[in-house]
Amino acid sequence: MFVASNTVLRGGSARGRLRGRLLLLGPAFVAAIAYVDPGNFATNFSAGAGYGYLLVWVIVSANLMAMVIQSLSAKLGLATGENLCEVSRREFPRPAVWGLWVQAELVAMATDLAEVLGGAIALNLLFGIPLFQGGLITGVVAFLLLSLHTRGYRRFELAIGGLFAVIVIGFFVNLGRVDVDGGAAVAGLVPAFTDTDSVLLATGILGATVMPHVIYLHSALTQDRTRGAGASVRTLLRYQRVDVAIAMGLAGLVNLSMLLIAAALFHDTGTEADTLEGVHSGLSAVDGTAAVAFALALLASGFASSGVGTLAGQVVLQGYLRRRIPILLRRTLTLAPALAVLAIGVDPTRALVLSQVVLSFGIPFALVPLVMLTRRRDVMGELVNHRATTALASLLAAVIIGLNGFLLVQVLSGSPAG
Repeated sequence: MFVASNTVLRGGSARGRLRGRLLLLGPAFVAAIAYVDPGNFATNFSAGAGYGYLLVWVIVSANLMAMVIQSLSAKLGLATGENLCEVSRREFPRPAVWGLWVQAELVAMATDLAEVLGGAIALNLLFGIPLFQGGLITGVVAFLLLSLHTRGYRRFELAIGGLFAVIVIGFFVNLGRVDVDGGAAVAGLVPAFTDTDSVLLATGILGATVMPHVIYLHSALTQDRTRGAGASVRTLLRYQRVDVAIAMGLAGLVNLSMLLIAAALFHDTGTEADTLEGVHSGLSAVDGTAAVAFALALLASGFASSGVGTLAGQVVLQGYLRRRIPILLRRTLTLAPALAVLAIGVDPTRALVLSQVVLSFGIPFALVPLVMLTRRRDVMGELVNHRATTALASLLAAVIIGLNGFLLVQVLSGSPAG
């Protein structure tokens, strides 16, 4: 179950207690980029501008779900030394594996669509670069980030962590510049919908927060962290839980700040904030510094999440099919749909929101196998889920699947959601 040496822990100890502990953190911060990608910008600002504080509860709930799910994914990698795709290939029938791979590739395309569009929009806002050329630049930067991963995971984690810090600082600065209605925000913690569009946005928020590709990726980021057994692996598990709590907590606060800013500035004001360009324009009217901070955060998000998404695509392909293709070819294949959207002139923000709905429908295909595998002692050994953990994860999967089904019925019938 566990392989031979204890290199991660020994390497950390050799660098001193504090620095050694910091070296054990990092995978969750890479995964957290997917939780603050450009799709989150689109869905969260659209939700706040259109519905005020109504969907605060969705963001809070989605972030708590993300903590549970990412903890399970990290634990699977530590327990098995394999990622979710590799374990699924070994444990599930071949037809199921092929089906899981196909849907995962479709999810990867939707993921890359959001990330490249976000980077392109940010470059346009900051420097006036046309969207198509901005999409190409975003793809190139993602490739450069991935080149760091070939030199060791730590350099890649530090680069992604730096971009994550830009996003966090940008939104915390902007949140301090607006007057949030605290009472209304607290009232938004009570679950409610008003119409079909609010359900659509809620599902988009869920897809943008609990992203399926990082359920696969997180297990891959932790699978090489352990080369030890017994207590050493449990020590790593404790650190990974801290890693998840900090990284996902920060990502959740960023998501919440997006909605609060939009609700405070754009709801019922007549400001056109249903596009990212509209948000930038609205912020410019309030404070030029806030608009620049927003655009820089969007740029950092687009660059970082595009690199993370491509890495996740490699994990999926290698895990399910045991095939490796050059990273440049992989980048080109996933970049093509996004560039096509930019080339034909589709509204980029609308495409962003719809891509997040696609991601939400992909969540069960990653989450259900994760729950099934982490509950099995023959797969997880001593790190097998407690029954309560399995019950909670199963409930989350049921809620997500139920919300997706409800959305589908409402959209097809054209009736209001409530």
